[in-house]
Amino acid sequence: MAEFLSLQDAVEANIGDGDFVAMEGFTHLIPFAAGHEVIRQGRKDLTVSRMTPDLIYDQLIGMGAVDKLVFSWGGNPGVGSLHRMRDAVENRWPRPLAIEEHSHAAMANAYEAGAANLPFAMFRGYIGVDLPKVNPRIGSVTCPYTREILATVPALRPDVTVIHALRADRAGNVLLEGIVGAQKEAVLAARRSIVTVEEIVDDFGPRSPNAVILPAWTVTAIALVPGGAYPSYAHGYYKRANAFYKAWDAIARDRDTFRAWMRKNVLAKGPDDFRQYAARAA
Repeated sequence: MAEFLSLQDAVEANIGDGDFVAMEGFTHLIPFAAGHEVIRQGRKDLTVSRMTPDLIYDQLIGMGAVDKLVFSWGGNPGVGSLHRMRDAVENRWPRPLAIEEHSHAAMANAYEAGAANLPFAMFRGYIGVDLPKVNPRIGSVTCPYTREILATVPALRPDVTVIHALRADRAGNVLLEGIVGAQKEAVLAARRSIVTVEEIVDDFGPRSPNAVILPAWTVTAIALVPGGAYPSYAHGYYKRANAFYKAWDAIARDRDTFRAWMRKNVLAKGPDDFRQYAARAA
């Protein structure tokens, strides 16, 4: 059952060196505050997965926390490359980075297979493309009934999934609304999960048609972190900070500029500093 903890305690109790960690959220509800706490606690040798690694993974990679990245499309949305990710792949700085690239569909199906405790995902995909030539983890199987050849990828079973959500109730259930990516599947596939939330409420109240509720038994730890998705956005709470995504391109291009920014804005800060973003939006 879900336990209410500070973000510092949640990360300390659930994420260790060498763990396989998924931080999901598709343009929306990206768990930046939690990612920063992982950096502050000096976690290393992590295997990380994400459907669209963007700024938070650029920061984790640039700070040397990541050994391997499992992903589908990596970049700064609407801007360009992830310069810390490129530096790690091309120049092995600050350490070598192994990569395993998939399509969005493969990642989503791999999380779903993990949630179902299956060894691999099977789907129609990777037809006429080159990814299988460079990723030996992509396979195929012949349907025993129709003889159709289907694509396969190994199930994703993280040690820990980290997400940001809108609300949790006092029983430990969690509400997601707005753009919902693979958060539900990633939580269900993981052995442990950390959820940061904008607020804790007595009752969720009216819900939108696409609302997802994670029952308390699927969640290991909940941390109250208003603004915890910034500079991405939280539906109904605050908007995406597009100016920061543009600014990150210059910050991340240079190693020294990047390290100086991280010292000032991550290592010297804490989860409570994210409250300013939620308060500013309100």
